[in-house]
Amino acid sequence: MTPPRPAKADSRRDGALTRVTRDARPFLRARTGTVLRLAGWSLLEFVQTFLGGYGVARALDHGFLAGRPFTGLLWLAVAAVAVLPAQLATRGVFGRLADLVEPLRDGLVRRAVSRALAGALAHPAGTTARSLSQVTHQSEIARDGWAGLVLTLRSFVFTVAGAVAGLLALEPRLLLIVLPPLVLGAALFLATLLPMAARQRDYLTADEAYAAHAGKAAADLRDIAAAGAADRTVAESRALADDQVRAARSLARWSGVRVVALAVCGRFPPLLLLLGAPWLLRDGLTPGALVGALTYLTQALAPAVQALMTMLSTVGGRLLVVLDRFTDAPPPPPAADDRLPSVPPVRGSAPVAELRAVTFAYGPAAHPVLDRLSLTVAPGEHLAVVGPSGSGKSTLAAVIAGVERPTAGAVRWHGRPVRPADATAVRVLLPQHAYVFTGSLRDNFCYLRPAAGDRDLAAMIDALGLDPLLSRLGSLDAPLEPDRLSQGERQLIALGRAYVAAPPLIVLDEATSRLDPAAETRAELAFAALPGALVVVAHRLSSARRADRILVMDGPRTCCGTSAELLRTSALYRDLAGLWEPDEEPRTSGEPDGRPRENGLKSSPPPSLF
Repeated sequence: MTPPRPAKADSRRDGALTRVTRDARPFLRARTGTVLRLAGWSLLEFVQTFLGGYGVARALDHGFLAGRPFTGLLWLAVAAVAVLPAQLATRGVFGRLADLVEPLRDGLVRRAVSRALAGALAHPAGTTARSLSQVTHQSEIARDGWAGLVLTLRSFVFTVAGAVAGLLALEPRLLLIVLPPLVLGAALFLATLLPMAARQRDYLTADEAYAAHAGKAAADLRDIAAAGAADRTVAESRALADDQVRAARSLARWSGVRVVALAVCGRFPPLLLLLGAPWLLRDGLTPGALVGALTYLTQALAPAVQALMTMLSTVGGRLLVVLDRFTDAPPPPPAADDRLPSVPPVRGSAPVAELRAVTFAYGPAAHPVLDRLSLTVAPGEHLAVVGPSGSGKSTLAAVIAGVERPTAGAVRWHGRPVRPADATAVRVLLPQHAYVFTGSLRDNFCYLRPAAGDRDLAAMIDALGLDPLLSRLGSLDAPLEPDRLSQGERQLIALGRAYVAAPPLIVLDEATSRLDPAAETRAELAFAALPGALVVVAHRLSSARRADRILVMDGPRTCCGTSAELLRTSALYRDLAGLWEPDEEPRTSGEPDGRPRENGLKSSPPPSLF
């Protein structure tokens, strides 16, 4: 194949078959001579198929049934000898096959390498390991699949041509009985290819969803029991199981249609021929022609059709997917004018944290997660960060907290460059997976502020609603075993530790994801009431709406404003907001629920959101 041409704007809407066919036509036209030579060797297979049935028919009619056994044996010998040239032609077929298959593999490798080099030169930050897989693995899959498809299709074409020519030579009326079921079965089989692929994809998706839900429920049994969410979890499991059953039944129905198609092609023609034999014999068909026709059907047509259908249903689909990976050019990086990297400050006082044209990437050649982002967080401000999964929210939290150093730009706290020695005095970063150490509950709460007294702890317990947790554990000084705590309880303890420390900047990176909506609301309102700034990576839209400002992230693209402003100006925020609904009945116990409600949604959102 030649290097890829620039794709048109609407090429992404084309189907995989259309894209592959568009590139395959010039490839085959350039190798017309190879195709003709391959067809020339295949003519020997045509001759073998033709003489196989025709020799049997003449051996019966002009030999054994006519009382001339020597003539019958001679015709059988002709049919048998015809096998030898066909076997000798195998060497020639494979020689020409290499001329057709190896250039495909070489062209695919050249295409992958040239595209990778061109992309690396034009956009060094956008390079990926995709081309490595195409060169080492996908090109070999394409070569093997293409070779198998060419061999099977070649054999099918010349075998069917030999059988049809033989039937015409014996008795043209035989085609009226033989061809209709063959054509009907082939059409029925081809009609099942796309629906079968779709049903297989649906079944795999349902199976993966059920497995993910089962694993998540098993890991969160303690939280599910603590929240009394067993009935809801069972209902979700039943719904996912029902989806899987429906997908399996649909796949089974289409598999049944495919079995019918194979039966129509392979079983119906001989059956119809036998049923019509009395009529054909009375109308002048010879016994030898009848047996010869059965020979064509059972020894040539049925095996050729079966082999082609099997090849198309297995290797054909995989070959199409792999070739489409080479024809489908990667999307270009976003234009600089499309980026919205700067978030203007909203308050006049000195910011607690400030990002100045910050760029961050996980490696020299990696695509930047943050691209020239400027952001200020004022004292007392409550900022929420939202966006699709993988858009860089956790990376931003780590950069603001000084955990990750930016690739370019500067991060400042209170107007000064970030220094590791200032970290514990300026900020607290709480990740999704809370850390609780062995000791007492008091030790965990006072870890960042050892001088905190009972009055400080009592105020924190009241603000966050930790009385049920304290009652279950016994007291502040009771021994604490982290392995016996649920994930929600661990998050509550980590939140209490941060509240007691009360630094100027608190960053919650989905630190309330294991709490029910009521407990999360209480915790965020308690932190917002502190004099310091609060940055929340939100996983519920209700959490974002409580903030003074919302930062919407989509990779290097960002925009910022209030919820009302973003609903007018940000298409991504409108899309995200449209998938969220208020919780049905928010709990008031403040107990963690192990997220059986899937982050407080009435229905589970796609995994790419928030």
